[in-house]
Amino acid sequence: MRSLLEELYHGNLCPDEKVISSDPDYRQISRKTSEAIEAWKKRHSEEEFEELEALLDLYAQTHGMELASSFTYGFRLGAGIMVEVLTRKD
Repeated sequence: MRSLLEELYHGNLCPDEKVISSDPDYRQISRKTSEAIEAWKKRHSEEEFEELEALLDLYAQTHGMELASSFTYGFRLGAGIMVEVLTRKD
C-alpha cells in the first residue's frame, strides 16, 4: 500500500467522494429528502420543478464550497496542533 503522500501525489485522495455520514439519522433524512423532492415534482409543473432543481444545484455548489473550507480549516488546525505537539511549544 502506498503512503498517504504517494496517494495524494497520484490524485487518489478524494475525501469528498469517500466521506459518508455515520450519523444514525443520515439515511432516514436522506430518504425523506428524496421523497419530498419527488412529491414536489408530482404537485408542480415541469417548469416549477426545473426552478427547484436549479435552486438545489446552487445550494449544492455553495454547500460543496463550505465543505471544502471546513476540510481545509480542519486540516490546518490538525497540522498546527501536531506542530505544537512535536515542537513542544506552549
